Amino acid sequence: MLKVWGRRSSFNVQKVMWLIGELELPHQHIDAGGQFGGLDAPDFLAMNPHGRIPVIRDDAATVWESHAILRYLAARHGDGRFWSDDPVVRAAVDGWMDWSHTALQPDFLVGVFWGFYRTPEDKRNWPAINAALARCAKQFGKLDRLLEGRSFLLGDTLSLADITAGTSLYRYYELEIERPQLPCVERWYRSLQEREAFRTHIMIPFGELRGRLLDF
Repeated sequence: MLKVWGRRSSFNVQKVMWLIGELELPHQHIDAGGQFGGLDAPDFLAMNPHGRIPVIRDDAATVWESHAILRYLAARHGDGRFWSDDPVVRAAVDGWMDWSHTALQPDFLVGVFWGFYRTPEDKRNWPAINAALARCAKQFGKLDRLLEGRSFLLGDTLSLADITAGTSLYRYYELEIERPQLPCVERWYRSLQEREAFRTHIMIPFGELRGRLLDF
């Protein structure tokens, strides 16, 4: 059986769990990281020498790094649904996956979610937070333009591009922050909320993380 190591409140674990839910894969979830610890245990470091979550084991395969896991699961279990066998189609998905990891995620997860929500009020750097919010507005604006006339980022079906970028939406829209009007992104978000896997694995209350700078 597929095994997944990580804590459910982890942003990167949630991406993986969302895809597992979409694929309806039987799995065993093993709490690790944060208050569960275990990342410096020899057995865990043997799977991932970096001591980070998520990690999966699928038969003989052990895979770490969330986007590597997503590509692996889609390639092995997705029958071309989420990550196409066509290299031209796949390249477009890869581009937006990498963008979400190198641009959207640092601006939102690090600049806003960590800078604002996970930082105690008396330690918040408001100029840095406001700059990150402005960058997020531009990043989500790119998605808004991309979604014009489309149900999902790259067409009429959900892909790994949606999963990597869409994982941000629940936190983005739940935070008490200023957001621009993004009608296409808001429509996309509503459609994702209708998916059972998104509700189960992404729409998880995150109050436990407020004001906690530790990797909890």
